[in-house]
Amino acid sequence: MITVEGLTKVYGGFTAVDDVSFVARPGEVTGFLGPNGAGKTTTMRILAGLTRADRGTATIGGHDYSSIPNPGRHVGVLLDASAQHAGRTGREVLTLGAKTMGLPASRVDEMLALVSLDDKESKRRIRNYSLGMRQRLGIAHALLGDPQVLILDEPANGLDPAGIRWMRGLLRGYAERGGAVLLSSHLLHEVEQIADTMLVIGRGKIVASGTKAELLTSAGTFARATDTAALAAALQAKGLSVSPSRDGLVADAEPQVIGETALASGIVLLELRAADGAGLEDLFLQLTADTQRETVTTGVQA
Repeated sequence: MITVEGLTKVYGGFTAVDDVSFVARPGEVTGFLGPNGAGKTTTMRILAGLTRADRGTATIGGHDYSSIPNPGRHVGVLLDASAQHAGRTGREVLTLGAKTMGLPASRVDEMLALVSLDDKESKRRIRNYSLGMRQRLGIAHALLGDPQVLILDEPANGLDPAGIRWMRGLLRGYAERGGAVLLSSHLLHEVEQIADTMLVIGRGKIVASGTKAELLTSAGTFARATDTAALAAALQAKGLSVSPSRDGLVADAEPQVIGETALASGIVLLELRAADGAGLEDLFLQLTADTQRETVTTGVQA
């Protein structure tokens, strides 16, 4: 089990991780969602003993990563598929890992077969691997020691649709056998497909957590109007939180309140419903609205 309590990391005047707490349980895939720069990788680096926290704790099975004897036998980590020795072959990388962990050479062949890297590919230099092949090799290395916990940062990067489906099945089966998976991604659809529990992080803080159903239950109300901007302004004037959502908006208010506000403002509503129908993507954008790089720009053509 992964347990993070009050985790904080500051670089100069920038707080990368701000009082983060969560638990990733055995038998579950925990999805770690957030925009680029939200604090996902920093949190995982602290868990893997690569970065020191300023405050708080991050433990695996009740222990700091650095205090676990032969950690690869207990925790599988993939943070950067490109951070592998470019001059070595895939087989060499796994063989060195197996020797370090005290594993038999047969384990290398088992892992290569598991991630579908054939004999010819395993003997190629990593510099000649595609990103997808590096991801497969990284997953093989993470699983090499048959660990109880997996920490994976954006493992679907570079995989084609078939590869993503393969990875989804692999991780789902791992969790069903009792393993704990912490999976970071910005590919919301893929996390939605596989995760039992989701954590949403923005600007270093956990802004929401729970199952998909639990998150969407509190997603607010979706509204679309003839003048959505005017409706947003009227709702905000009442002190309500409003976020853009596709061709409408999501407000933290009951449908009745939005309907009454529209009527009083002379605005015609075209659609009004619970926001859960809008899906995880809209909820994610709503929760992390102040961290998004993309905004609506007028007067500039692409």
